Amino acid sequence: MEVSNSCENFIKIQVNGLSSWSSEESSLDNSDVSMGSDFNENCNNVNFGILFDVDGVLARGSTPLDPAKKAMAKLKDANGNLKVPVAFVTNACNRSADKARQIQNWFDINITPEQVIHAPTPAKLLKEFHSKHTLVIGQEHRKEIAADLGFTNTCIIEDIKEAYPLLDMVDHANRAKIAEGNYTENPNFPRVDVVLLIGEPCRWETDLQLIIDLLLTEGKPNITPEDLFSVPQIPVIACNMDLVFMAEACMPRFGHGAFLLCLESLYKKITGRELHYKNLVGKPCEITYRFAEHTVSKIAKQMGISKPIKRLYFFGLYTPFFYISDNPNVDIVGANLYDRFIKRKDSNANSIDLPVSRLIPESDILNEQTVESCHSMLVGTGVYKFKPEDEMKSTSDTIEVYHGHRDIAHEPELSKPHKYVHDVYEGIDYIFRKEGIEGN
Repeated sequence: MEVSNSCENFIKIQVNGLSSWSSEESSLDNSDVSMGSDFNENCNNVNFGILFDVDGVLARGSTPLDPAKKAMAKLKDANGNLKVPVAFVTNACNRSADKARQIQNWFDINITPEQVIHAPTPAKLLKEFHSKHTLVIGQEHRKEIAADLGFTNTCIIEDIKEAYPLLDMVDHANRAKIAEGNYTENPNFPRVDVVLLIGEPCRWETDLQLIIDLLLTEGKPNITPEDLFSVPQIPVIACNMDLVFMAEACMPRFGHGAFLLCLESLYKKITGRELHYKNLVGKPCEITYRFAEHTVSKIAKQMGISKPIKRLYFFGLYTPFFYISDNPNVDIVGANLYDRFIKRKDSNANSIDLPVSRLIPESDILNEQTVESCHSMLVGTGVYKFKPEDEMKSTSDTIEVYHGHRDIAHEPELSKPHKYVHDVYEGIDYIFRKEGIEGN
């Protein structure tokens, strides 16, 4: 890897077990770059796609980064159209149309909502649940986001509270209403068939209590279970397993993964059993990268590209935290997981040894899987900046703690990117030279 001394130190210090990185180890070193004699200006010859994380790669908050502006300009042809198919993959939970509009305004390029893949987006593939009565957990636009995914029969936690007012005793105002007899139950409220967790809620204690109630009663919490320890668990789908995220505070904030950890711990403490996820969706799970490949292939066809997509380049970042010795890098780990997945697959992709929660469902809406490699590109414009004094923070006494989800094994080698670049512009320049595309 071609990195400055400070960048080398940053990588050696911050990624456990990977301090021996060198230019010889990178399979995408600059020696691989060639102009490609068979390239011409016709986009029909393009057989690769580019995936971008957003925050830290293209923007910081709502402000686009200057290298990203240059990179997007390089991706456009003389008519302002993109030269290669791209998509944007984020673990946030927003409306895709809003994010597409924002990216379009940042860079003056035409972006459609289908090019924006949020953490829940691949749940579009889970068609077996789309007509089931589904409790959607999250914050703003919950039902709208679920509808966009294809879920047609949804409710939210407020509906559960209203139907079963005796359940929420952590809400003292509700407790007072119950004491006064000022409540009405709705025993005809339909059974909840599925729980869809698209993001952390506002009031965790209420949501945790009511979700557990639903899990212990097969979705009908007005009937006491005969045997608490043998109740079949209704399907749970979770999107975005990030334990923490970096915001304006000096330390990381709890993410959706922290809420999931609370739910898992409570369920096991009460039942003695592990909470089982029907599906985990979002980075770093393989389903997200498979859906991203599908999206890039679809965009390529819309651009008039006839060749199948053979390579994906994923731009992500690493965001270590001073009091966390090892924070899973979902961007790079996910890209490397998918690269391994497609290299190991046989005629039946689901025969690959994966936890049940990470299996990619068969779906008639997916384009054919044609990608042969997924290259992880680590950019240096994230929230963390290396400082020489940080060398003191890495010592032999550092306690290694894995903060990833329990269904994603701790494999430190997967945090190693194929290529390090200082910013996304340098990365696009590298890809264009490697693929033989003349840039602006």
